[in-house]
Amino acid sequence: MNLKKLWWQWRGVAIATPTATILVVLLRAAGLLQPLEWRTYDQYLQWRPEETDPRIAIVGIDEQDIRELGQAIIPDGIYAEVISKLAQQNPRAIGLDIIRDVPVEPGHTELEQVFRSTPNLVGIRSTLGDNAERDLIDAAPTLAELGQIGINNGIVDNDNTIRRGLLMVTTPEGDQAPSFALYLALLYLDAEGIGPEPVDNTDSWQLNGAVFRPLEANDGGYVRADAGGYQTLINYRGGSELIETVPLRAVLNDEIADDWATDRIILIGSIAESLKDRFFVPHSSKMLALPKSMAGVEIHANITSQIISAALEGRALIRTWSEPMEILWIFLWAALGATITWIQRDPGKRTLLRQMALLVAVASILVLGAYALLLAGWWVPVIPPLMALVGAASGVNTYLARSASQIRRTFSRYLSDQIVANLLENPDNLRLGGEIRKITILTSDLRGFTALSEQLPPEKVVKILNLYLGYMSDVINDYEGVIDEFMGDGILVIFGAPNTVANDNHPDRAVACAIAMQQAMVEVNAAMRANGFPEQEMGIGINTGQVVVGNIGSEKRTKYSVIGGAVNLTFRIESYTTGGQIFISEDTHQEMDTINNHRLAIQSKLEVYPKGIKRPITIYDVTGIGGDFYNLSLTTEELPLEPLIETIPIEYVALENKQVGAQHHQGSLHKLSAKTALLHIKDVEPLSILTNIKLTIQTQTAPLEVRETDIYAKVQQQGKTEQEYVITFTARSPAVIAWLNQQISPTLSTL
Repeated sequence: MNLKKLWWQWRGVAIATPTATILVVLLRAAGLLQPLEWRTYDQYLQWRPEETDPRIAIVGIDEQDIRELGQAIIPDGIYAEVISKLAQQNPRAIGLDIIRDVPVEPGHTELEQVFRSTPNLVGIRSTLGDNAERDLIDAAPTLAELGQIGINNGIVDNDNTIRRGLLMVTTPEGDQAPSFALYLALLYLDAEGIGPEPVDNTDSWQLNGAVFRPLEANDGGYVRADAGGYQTLINYRGGSELIETVPLRAVLNDEIADDWATDRIILIGSIAESLKDRFFVPHSSKMLALPKSMAGVEIHANITSQIISAALEGRALIRTWSEPMEILWIFLWAALGATITWIQRDPGKRTLLRQMALLVAVASILVLGAYALLLAGWWVPVIPPLMALVGAASGVNTYLARSASQIRRTFSRYLSDQIVANLLENPDNLRLGGEIRKITILTSDLRGFTALSEQLPPEKVVKILNLYLGYMSDVINDYEGVIDEFMGDGILVIFGAPNTVANDNHPDRAVACAIAMQQAMVEVNAAMRANGFPEQEMGIGINTGQVVVGNIGSEKRTKYSVIGGAVNLTFRIESYTTGGQIFISEDTHQEMDTINNHRLAIQSKLEVYPKGIKRPITIYDVTGIGGDFYNLSLTTEELPLEPLIETIPIEYVALENKQVGAQHHQGSLHKLSAKTALLHIKDVEPLSILTNIKLTIQTQTAPLEVRETDIYAKVQQQGKTEQEYVITFTARSPAVIAWLNQQISPTLSTL
């Protein structure tokens, strides 16, 4: 396909997609989307089912323990007794999440002895920063001497939430030290014969195939985060109080089972609110409840469980995509938003609603898809692609609005000089308001142009319209008609306003103008052929009646226009026409008989039932006008229906107000001419005269392009039987015309 043509067909998508992507990526790089990304990530974690880990339990120091002991700083002897009782049950590891850098009597000597006699006990050493490269709060000297120390720092994000934890840190002495949680997990896994192994040519390491990669500064929803130390995203099992917890007094008073700690990891730490060792985590913020913090010892338990579960059960670690991959992800959703809007770009409220419904559906897929990926262990961006989706869609609509504005400015050159002159000559005419006046209204419409415009590039559609409207405007001006409005390929013309004179024969002028317009279509189609455009056909409806004419709108935007039932009826009458026809109402017919002595050439007289009209009306198919001022007529050509090589099976459906009906029917074409066909229907339900139908060719001998193309026609008259009708084609593609032409019997004249 020609690149220029391809660009034009998809220009809105090609412009909006990269623009939206770049803007969103810049917003993301500036960190403006980080809070929203964090909140979405937190919500996803909350949506996941909660799960506990029976391998880990907590001995928690709560408010009642403090009250019973009579002090917040618990003596060393109490911890010595608790650790001794737990050690007798043979746990795999005991973690003491309590700072013990100085003695707290009584019982310090007993605690020192417990430290030396409990090889699977791990104490803590705290830093004053996130990565342990600054000053430390020392660990218990005995545990430090024995090397049974882990770093216990959490990493608090700017919104005071802990989403990441440390696995390894570099101490001020230059040593690599494990975190408190990692140390406990390694003690547990050692009993399973599992230890850390390096991953070739990387800074990562693995446990039984579970690879632990260090978090980088821009991973997930983070932007330029401090990634010092060996960090990981914490894969929380749930909210607070999920890990089994017993109070300190339960151990002291022997209220736990004899094997409660056996083969488990037991953490000892504060859970009391008053001890200030609680933090916000992703599960803390609930939409309809106050935030609930999590104790620091519970956070260590979650990290420990995460490491063990990954090594033993393959539980997913939360991973992130590379930055180029995330940008591509944003680009794809921007492209999707732009494409949906571009494809659904036909004007109208229903189209806008359809666009919105599709975008909401696609956005839901994005949100739920990202959640499904998180369940599989991947944190992918949600807010940036969502913004790109909406931004690209908005960009396309902005582009379309700008294009529509340019087209409207182009059409504004055809506004009537009479209206402008009338308003300028009398300043009072600028005021809002109107008057009741009897006028004649003419409306015209190109047959099948809507379907044609969907097949052509916009620039060709505009050229065709400009060419057509240019010829029609000249004719309308010749007959002193006032162009009230261009409606795409339709024209609304009024006769008898704003200027009026006594005995104004506006019905005559309207009918004469309509005939002249149909005659001008010969020149229009000659120009169409010269420019390589398809030929056009026009239908015209005319009605005379009382309407409100005047300035309608507001002080900021005013339009000289007409309003009333007579206008609506004119559109109804025009809808019954086929290409080349002029239908006038009974009111116009009577008005012309009353005013002037002239002759109307009428081909037929029909009674129709327009929607919204309580009674049937009579319309006349006019082919000429004579009299004192006009002598105009249309050339009618007889196009006999020719037999076909074989009948053509079709499927048809009736159109109601340009909407496709629900019932599909079967029929067949038996004869053809250049513009008409003889239709046989199989259903006993008859078709009404002047009904619009949409039909498709059903025979397998027709090319796929022909079978998949809609054909539009109007029921013109009853045939010889109740199931036989003559239809006039109103819209056909060139491929359909060519194929139908080949179906006429070669022994007879061709189309």
